[in-house]
Amino acid sequence: MKQRINRHGAARPTPNVTVSVRIDKVVAEGDGFGHLEDGRVIFVEGGLPGELVSARIVKQSKDYARAIAVEILEPSAQRVVPPCEYVAQGCGGCDLQHASIDLQRQIKLDIVRESLTRLGKMTAPDIRLFASGELPITGARTTLRVAATPSGSVGFRQRQSHLVVNVEHCLVAHPSLNALLPTTHLEGAQEAVVRVGVSSAERLAWSEPADSLSGLPVDVRLGSQAIVHEVVAGHIFQISASSFFQSSPQAAEALVDATRRALGDSAQWNAGPVVDAYSGVGLFAATVFPSDRHVIAIESNPAACSDARLNLAGRDVEIVQQLVEEWVPVSAAVVVADPARDGLRASGVEVLVATQASVIVLISCDPASLGRDARLLRDSGYVLEYSEVLDVFPHTHHVEVVSRFVRDETMGDA
Repeated sequence: MKQRINRHGAARPTPNVTVSVRIDKVVAEGDGFGHLEDGRVIFVEGGLPGELVSARIVKQSKDYARAIAVEILEPSAQRVVPPCEYVAQGCGGCDLQHASIDLQRQIKLDIVRESLTRLGKMTAPDIRLFASGELPITGARTTLRVAATPSGSVGFRQRQSHLVVNVEHCLVAHPSLNALLPTTHLEGAQEAVVRVGVSSAERLAWSEPADSLSGLPVDVRLGSQAIVHEVVAGHIFQISASSFFQSSPQAAEALVDATRRALGDSAQWNAGPVVDAYSGVGLFAATVFPSDRHVIAIESNPAACSDARLNLAGRDVEIVQQLVEEWVPVSAAVVVADPARDGLRASGVEVLVATQASVIVLISCDPASLGRDARLLRDSGYVLEYSEVLDVFPHTHHVEVVSRFVRDETMGDA
């Protein structure tokens, strides 16, 4: 067989060949990052910074290769035995359990920093770890999206695969959800959502079609109209099955705390309303703005808007059921924006910048989207003061980042 030679003159490894790789860092999707002898980059599932690993190549192109670590030749001092038994079975729910918690958090800080410097074109951005105490690392997650095995039991998909690992106890799930996993049966649907309200002890499960779920206790509320209630920062929130909510009440409290901090002293704000963009069920509208401010809450999800009308009843809040990108902007004192993984993008940035808010607080769940949005905001006349990283998804590469952007008045109407 003729061997392929790349532009560096080195032979290119073929799929399923094992190569030795020094891991330079862990990148945005949780993979180790290194270089092959032929100069291409390689992404190695299971590698940690500084390690020398033996990796089996599973996919490649002319520019890069993907591989799975099959042996750790020189392990990191912060490598640990994964605390969950399902990691060894291929469960893709948690991809950093082989790293200590301290290393996990450093990896997340580094990923955010790289996104802001490489994509955001920021110089030495101020990046901080959440400053208000420890967040739980196990047993806290209150919403799970489970998948069906061929037999109808439930679990989680393997990483980068449609295969499902049957899971009867999830390390990061709340005990009330773990109690459901062994008996839940899903037939006629590929996925289901299960959720618990910790403060109310209410549970729900939802899949389409509605009769695809069985084996659940009688207290579990079924269907897309099912609701639970949760208390965050002293406020009661109704949360429907199809509404987004944070991964746990502790995560929601942490985000409220960080967002308040990023908004700064309301006495220093300009006059006018405040905007809660991508407002969901009203978490930030209810918790981070003074009661004497008129709040404009913009959300496109009908179920979330219905929840918000109840959650924000009695407050000076205008709920706009619309895509943020289609909203006609008005002048505002400050803006809080919590978009989905895609981020604000150019269309969202254009609308929010048109409010001429003195402060925009951006909550990002994807570092790459944060980097792109940060550059767009900078180019529109906003200066990034700092980003605060919250480890609300322990044992995974996922993060939440709260960033404070301040309008540069010297640029005029950018």
